[in-house]
Amino acid sequence: MPGALEGIRVVEFANYVSGPYAGMLLGDFGAEVIKVEAPDGGDPFRGWGRVEYSPTFGSVNRNKKSVVLDLKSPAGIAAARALIRTADVLIENFRAGTMERLGLGYGDAARDNPRLIWCSITGFGSTGPYAARPGYDTVGQSVSGLLSLLTDLDRPRPMGISLSDHLAGITACNGVLAALIARGRTGKGQRVDTSLLEATVSFCGENSARFFENGKVPNRATRTHQAQVYAFVGADDKPFVIHLSTPSKFWQALARVAGRPEWIADPRFATKETRGRNYDVLQRELAAIFGTDSRAAWLDKLQAADVPAAPLNTLDEVFDDPQVKHLGLRQDVPHQRVGRVGLVRNGVRMSVTSPEIRSASPELGEHTDEILAELKVGA
Repeated sequence: MPGALEGIRVVEFANYVSGPYAGMLLGDFGAEVIKVEAPDGGDPFRGWGRVEYSPTFGSVNRNKKSVVLDLKSPAGIAAARALIRTADVLIENFRAGTMERLGLGYGDAARDNPRLIWCSITGFGSTGPYAARPGYDTVGQSVSGLLSLLTDLDRPRPMGISLSDHLAGITACNGVLAALIARGRTGKGQRVDTSLLEATVSFCGENSARFFENGKVPNRATRTHQAQVYAFVGADDKPFVIHLSTPSKFWQALARVAGRPEWIADPRFATKETRGRNYDVLQRELAAIFGTDSRAAWLDKLQAADVPAAPLNTLDEVFDDPQVKHLGLRQDVPHQRVGRVGLVRNGVRMSVTSPEIRSASPELGEHTDEILAELKVGA
């Protein structure tokens, strides 16, 4: 079956993660995604890895065509304008004002192509006191407050994943999909704006709502205490987690598995509220118990008792996990230079218009001649 976005053309003026990730998601749903790259090496992510293939670049640039245009030349700008006139969606993630300085601003594009959906992803928004600042993932995590919920502030550590970048890409994709639906009703395009800051603050809505209600500033420990989330290490030094949440049956089952049924009536632990107040005490007691046997042994007992528990997997363990294998989350895709490359499929499944990986990331400029011939222009 054709993809859900079959017939939709997306033109992407974007590098690194946020914009390319949004374009990739639309490509997974069947859109034709044309990535415009500079002649001096293209997207900088192409240089993050082997000469033949960059997995960093490949992870967010599958299902795309690559066109090289020199946006510093009149011919390149003319070709870009011609391409934009054919687009349903444009995605860009330059600093605020860059597209306008190139002569490719939204106003002119919308006049030439009233059905165009223009999506801008910036660091901090297109206006305001921070609009001109460079926006990178860790900066977005920090200014938004997300990092304060993920690390201990007395011993801060940056995260090992570009959360703000990916959140901005997902948010941008959602906005584009909504704009396409609106265009189907009205026939008119519109501008869609998001930023690392907006997407990430929005993602922190649960913690923010509690802060608005009680004025208490949350930190990494706040939710772990409220949701009764624990992490332990077995005797084999392998980590695992337990998430009790609200139902009392999970706590009672945990106490029995730990060999401490008397804790069920212990006033320190009898209710969710008292367990929250005595979280550190309970954590220490359980850590000592769980250190007496292997992770696998404890997980067998916990899962047999229906306690929500899981191994804290590293990525090698993730892709060896039977459920991950069952869901087909890893897909090996043909690549013209290295044979095959491993990618993670789109995280949604659909019964009719299923997303799919049709091609690995393109070579730099691989589709330039094809697209310029279609447009009947040179670059």
